[in-house]
Amino acid sequence: MRGLKDKVVVITGAAGGIGKALCSRFCEEGAHVLATDVNAQALETLISELAAKNYRITPIQLDITDHVAVVRAIDAAANELGGIDVLVNNAGWDVAMQFLETTPEFWQKVVAINLMGPLNLHHAVLPWMVKRKQGKIINISSDAGRVGSSGESVYSACKGGVIAFSKTIARECARNNINVNVVCPGPTDTPLLQSFLGEGEYGQKVYEGLKRAIPFKRLGTPEDIPGTVAFLASDDSNFITGQVISVSGGLTMHG
Repeated sequence: MRGLKDKVVVITGAAGGIGKALCSRFCEEGAHVLATDVNAQALETLISELAAKNYRITPIQLDITDHVAVVRAIDAAANELGGIDVLVNNAGWDVAMQFLETTPEFWQKVVAINLMGPLNLHHAVLPWMVKRKQGKIINISSDAGRVGSSGESVYSACKGGVIAFSKTIARECARNNINVNVVCPGPTDTPLLQSFLGEGEYGQKVYEGLKRAIPFKRLGTPEDIPGTVAFLASDDSNFITGQVISVSGGLTMHG
């Protein structure tokens, strides 16, 4: 991809399945990755896995639901490195339950991580991008936010909110040469999906059913996502903003 070498890239949820793949891809492109995750031990594992390749990657333990902590961490990194070029909001969390089985406390946690977290990152990063009149933001939503998903009601609401928010910020920030786009993974073989499907015969049936429903006859993998994200972060996407791209193997085709 053109224009990613030496760029400063913030990736949230960096130690998860898709997060690791994103970090690896941006490092391969020559970027300086700021890998943020709430799980310090998982971050250490990520860094140790990538260390042998001499990538430029800086781990930052960060709770994205804490606005003060987010602003402090972003300001410190931007002051040291001269700004933030790319933000990838990837962190997410959910537990599969029918809505009537959920509680307000559960709603609050899902909303805090999946909606308020990205808002916090935008609030911290955008001033630096506006100051330099350049930047790329890619928000990882979900096809659950486009078409719904049984057992993920509140999560779907948050991801739909991320899509609407991204389009609005794209409109507000275009005058400052800031591109904001959304990538929506379909069913992707990650620990989150495995927890959703459960174990045993029932989980396997759901797993196989999902594969049959996808035109490519397989679930997505974490490695299927970074190419689209890297493209949207690169100079090749300079005239693209406010768009939503589904990476679902054709499961959720739309016009």
